[in-house]
Amino acid sequence: MSIPGNLLTTAMAVMPHTDADRALEIALTTDIPFWPQLPNYSYYEDMYVQAAEHFPGILLDLDKRTLKFSMEKFVLELEEALSHFDDPSYFDISREYSAVYHRFLEMDLADRPAVRGQLEGPISFGFNVLDQDERPILFDDTIRPFMFEFMAKRINVQLDRLKALNENAFMFVDEPGLQFLFSAMAGYNDLKAKGDLDLFFSMIDRPRGIHLCGNPDWDFLLGLNLDILSLDIYTNAEIFSSYAPSIKRFLDKGGVIVWGIVPTGFEAFEKEDMNSLIVQLENVWQILAKKGIDIPDMLKKSMLSPATCCLVNPDKEKTVEKAFAIVQKLSGILRHKYNF
Repeated sequence: MSIPGNLLTTAMAVMPHTDADRALEIALTTDIPFWPQLPNYSYYEDMYVQAAEHFPGILLDLDKRTLKFSMEKFVLELEEALSHFDDPSYFDISREYSAVYHRFLEMDLADRPAVRGQLEGPISFGFNVLDQDERPILFDDTIRPFMFEFMAKRINVQLDRLKALNENAFMFVDEPGLQFLFSAMAGYNDLKAKGDLDLFFSMIDRPRGIHLCGNPDWDFLLGLNLDILSLDIYTNAEIFSSYAPSIKRFLDKGGVIVWGIVPTGFEAFEKEDMNSLIVQLENVWQILAKKGIDIPDMLKKSMLSPATCCLVNPDKEKTVEKAFAIVQKLSGILRHKYNF
């Protein structure tokens, strides 16, 4: 299995820093490093904007920090986009859209257990980007199939670049929009969504998985063909632990879980300590053990991370950096306790 477990650490990519050097330094403190996404540094570094590069029909306003879509522009630009479908460089993230990504690719990280990349997923991208009628492009039967294929190509190209850096590279498809998938989804029901996502993941090279901080339909999500799932267990512990049968099936297929346990929001972080976080995490594991999940086997297929990203703390990046440090210490304690 190329995705490591054993309670090693990683983190989600969106960081509040305006200093790219510092953000990259902090990202490298995790066992499985990643390239940071820094929307406070530049709007090009926003996760939706990075996913939108070369997508036909996009209206990007850097001054107003808006990302919109025009069907008229899509029609005009579609042929040009299709002419590049066999050109990997067209689907990679350019230096203009992320200087940090390209600096990461120039590092020597072959000795790390793995490295990780990410791209905004099609469900969230399609929810967030609105057309000229203020309607999410996910609802458009013409745009949606193209969008899924386009994003799959982008993920595969990035994964190839990262595998040249470290043979155990893997990708997160960031999908915060999955928690809204079955609410107000006129004309896009769960069967259609499941079929689209199954097709989407069949187009993506392995290893691949989903990261999200919200609370989706866990049966639905764990039933997708994923290698790794990253979630906010700090917020969703009670709900997630009630899905033991789906979790067991996911683990039995070799799936890896990233337990996001350390809060990055200032108020939540200040009220926790190492002991309280360990207690919360082990409470979830104990519930799952009572429901038939083999905990030693699960921990071999587990990593730890901060619970969420956070861009709005009053102390800017300080609490986020503290959370990264706590994750590393917590990992050390638990790895010793469980003999890793």
